[in-house]
Order: sequence, then structure tokens, then C-alpha cells
Amino acid sequence: MRKRMQLLMCSAALVISPLGIAGPADYVYTPHIERGELELDIKYGTASSNARARPQAASIGLGYGVTDHWFTEGYLKQKHNAGGDSTYLEWENRFLLVGGEGTPADIGWVTELEAPLTNGAPWELRAGPLFQSKVGKLQLNGNVIFERAFGGADEDSVSQVTNIGYQWQARYRAGGSFDLGIQGFGEMGKWDQWSKTAEQNHRMGPTVFGKLALGEHQAIKYNATCLAGVSDAAPKTTLRMQIEYEF
Repeated sequence: MRKRMQLLMCSAALVISPLGIAGPADYVYTPHIERGELELDIKYGTASSNARARPQAASIGLGYGVTDHWFTEGYLKQKHNAGGDSTYLEWENRFLLVGGEGTPADIGWVTELEAPLTNGAPWELRAGPLFQSKVGKLQLNGNVIFERAFGGADEDSVSQVTNIGYQWQARYRAGGSFDLGIQGFGEMGKWDQWSKTAEQNHRMGPTVFGKLALGEHQAIKYNATCLAGVSDAAPKTTLRMQIEYEF
């Protein structure tokens, strides 16, 4: 019984710790927006480590390009870990602040609010700047993401603070329906006091991108990544995928 309680407490700490907000299904935000485009979006991710817990996350969402500079999307998301399952409603908004079609660089902003449908789960807010540039056929993205959990009970007395993380990718656009690239994700801890290097979560790995045209204004886009942990606190392997139906 004592061992079970210890395992449950460790699992709960992993879920709400400063480095545990990011999920295995997280993807690289881009500032690119297409006005009038509807998008059905499905994401899934799973991570493995030395622990018994194998975190998983999945979501399905519907988004719309309201203007040339604003894209909004609502999700239903479920997360699974050793402590059980939790369900969320998520509202994402991306804004193009500088740039646009044909420009060498874009600057955007993202906000993402997660509202729990499971008792005891915290609310979560993510926000930060998005950067994209092109060098020949190479597309480069780099984002800085601030995260904060709030609301709900904090039975484990873990402080709810603002944390900082990053996302990046390099994608070689060959001009066809299939591209190769690499992505990276990381969390460093509190925004104003980073965790020790051994406690930070950094992972990176190869990525494939594809687009299948289905007809006028319709297409299926996908990307999939196998991320390897490059720090002691990171999962050994994270597999994530995203499929979008645009219409």
C-alpha cells in the first residue's frame, strides 16, 4: 500500500511540476495563416522513459482563418498518465503581426487556454512570440513559449509559477508533396530562474512533412516526429504526429 501511495504521489508531481506542463502531442506553432480556410486537426503523442508512466495525449480540433492575420481553433484534448486520465477544452489563437505571403520573415504571437473538464486538474495558459524565416528552400521556425497553470486545488503544495520553453524546426521544402526536417522542444523551468541543466527537458529529432491535394481548396497535411531526449530529465523517446484536413 505504501509503495502504491509513493507511486501515485510521484505521478501527480510529474503532472503538475514546472517541467511537466508540455505534453507529448505538442507541435511547432507557425505564424502562417490562410484567410477563410477551415481545418480539422488531429494530434497524438506518446513518450517513454525509465519510469512506469507512459504519458500520452490526443486531441481533435476545428480551426478557421478569420482574417489574413488571425487564426482561431478549438480543441477537445485528453491526457493519460500513471495518475489517470484528464480531459480539457482548449482554445488556440494565432496572430500574424509582421510579414505575410512573399516576405522573407514573419513574426507572430500565439495564445492557448486549456480549461479542464476533469475535477482537480488545473487551468493552463500558454503564450509567446513566433518567428519564421526562409533561406532558399529552407524554412526556419523558432518560438519562445511561456506557460502557467492556475486555478483549482493544489493539494501537493506545488507552486504555480510561470515557466519558459522553446520550439524550433528546420524544414527543407523540396517543392513536392513530401519534405524532410528536424524539430526540437524544451522546457527550462521558471522564466526568471531556470532549473539546473540536469533538470531541464530538451528533446529533438527528425521530422517528415507531407501534403496530399484532394481538389479545389482541399488537402490533407501531415507531419510526424521521433524525438530523442538530449537531457537527463527528458523522456528517452517521444513520438508525435499531426494530421490536418483543410477545406
